Parts: sequence; structure tokens; C-alpha cells
Amino acid sequence: MTPNKTLLPRRRLMQAAAAVCALGAAGALHAQPASWPTKPIRIVVGFAPGGTTDVMARVMAQSLGEALGQSVVVDNKPGASGNVAASEVIRATPDGHTFLIAPTSVETANPFLFKQTISPAKELSPVAGVGRSQMYLVVKPQSTVKDAREFVAFAQANPGKLSYASAGPGTPPHLAGELFKKVTGVFATHIPYRGAAPALQDVMAGQADYVFDPGIAFPHVRAGKVRMLAVAGARRSSFFPDVPTLAELGFKGAELDIWFGLWAPNGTPADVTARMAKELARALALPTTKARYESLGAEPVGLDNAEFRSLLASETKQLSTLIRDSRINID
Repeated sequence: MTPNKTLLPRRRLMQAAAAVCALGAAGALHAQPASWPTKPIRIVVGFAPGGTTDVMARVMAQSLGEALGQSVVVDNKPGASGNVAASEVIRATPDGHTFLIAPTSVETANPFLFKQTISPAKELSPVAGVGRSQMYLVVKPQSTVKDAREFVAFAQANPGKLSYASAGPGTPPHLAGELFKKVTGVFATHIPYRGAAPALQDVMAGQADYVFDPGIAFPHVRAGKVRMLAVAGARRSSFFPDVPTLAELGFKGAELDIWFGLWAPNGTPADVTARMAKELARALALPTTKARYESLGAEPVGLDNAEFRSLLASETKQLSTLIRDSRINID
């Protein structure tokens, strides 16, 4: 039987078609986007280099870079208590390569303090909490009061006689000072400074009576240059376990910690933010992270996404009420 001569060309055509399909499939596979991240990641910080937020960001950047296999760059965009940095991230492409590290006040206080066109609560997606600093009621070395109760009693009996320093209008130490006044019923004059360091310096010099310090006073407290009377938080400090909280002393409602977190532009893929949250938790558990945070007077306390969102909601309620009732505003 003679072979059908038309079979060979048909087979060749089929083989050629299969080869073309295979090449097309390979090309399609090659065209699919690579796994994240595909380029360096940028973490935007709304404060100058050297401050607590900046150092936390750099600690996280180093660990994240090692875990993700891409460099992680800290980009400082100071201004308007973090609003400039928040605006930068809101405008960024939501491809998982731009994030914001900031104090929670950028979402929970700034919208009620500033006339602003951005809304971090609506235009940014919370990822996770990356740490906390407590605040401490610190008085000048010349003060003769024995403890916080006696201090409050003196302030109540002498309205307007005392003054308190803060890191600047609308900063957490300022808000802690106003919360303290609201809870205790004392009246004291607010003296704003350009940062926590100069505020503390003037308390040490006796130019202001007290300050709610975010942790930079530790060496001065130990050296006897200022006195720490209480912790303005829900629990005692691991750094000064013998110092009571304001709540323990009967002044409940004066608790205010400074929390820090990571946000992403709205629309960032959920698997990317979940991976970031996972890597942040790992970084916060490292002994090197704990040591670096402690040098700032801070703690590497992480919050997962649900915990972070819950904190933002409760803090927004607390601070928006305080700002409205105390008529705090920043032009």
C-alpha cells in the first residue's frame, strides 16, 4: 500500500502549529509580571533625619530590605506634622513600592488640627503598627512637690501659675498636656517649642514647670536633672517600673501613648500589604530592633492590621473630642 503523500505535509503543519503555540505560551509566561517587589521600596517619613519616626523607619528598612531582597529607601519629607509626607504617599502609584511610616496622629489628630485637603483615614490604607513611645509627666528640678497627686493639688490651688512646655502645637506632648488639664481640671499656660529636646531643656533650666516627655528625658531623670512623677499611659513603663501611671493615681482618662505605624496608598494589592505586615512583625521581634528602639525610649510593640485599625478608630474618637472641647487649632 502506497503511503498517502498528503499526510506528511499535514503532520508538518500540525507540528509547526504546536511549536508556534508553545512559543506563544512561553512568551505569555514571560510577559506575566514578576513577583513583588520588582524595584526598590520607598518609605516616606514626615520628619527630619534623627528623630524617633526616622530612626524607626530606618530600622524597619534594613530588616525589610534583607527579607524582601530589594533595597528599602527612607525618604524624608518633613512639614506640617507629617501631612506633607502623607500627601506624597496618597499621590503615589499603589503598586506596593511606596509606604508611609508616621505617628498615628497624622490620621487621628491632624485632620482636626489643620485646614487640609487630604484625608489620611479615607485615602491611605493602614498596614500595621510598628512601635510605641509612652509619655511621662516630668517636672523641673526646683519643684518641691513629692508626687503627682501633690502636683495636681498645687496646680488646682494655683490656676495659671504653672506653665508646661511641649514639642510644638498639635504634637502628642501638647495633646497630652491638654488632656491632662481636661482630666484634672487644672489650668496651666502652654509654651510650645520646636521639638521635644528644647522643651525639655527649658524644663531642666526651670523656665517651664513641666512637660509630657516622649522618652528623651531618661538620662536626665537618672542624673537628677529633672523629676519624673507619673506615666501618661495605661500601664507602667518597663524603663521606670516604680513610677505609677496617672490612672493608678486616680486621674483616669489622661492616658495617651505615641503609636507609630505603616500605611500604603489606597489600591495597593492586599497580598503585598499582608506580606509587609508579616515582615514587619518579624523585624519587631529581633533583639537588634528592641535594642535600637530602647535607645529612643520606645518599644517595638507591633499591631496587626485589625489591631492597628482598632487603635486608629479609638484614638481618633479620643483626640477629635479633645481638640474640639479644648479648642485647639493650628493655622
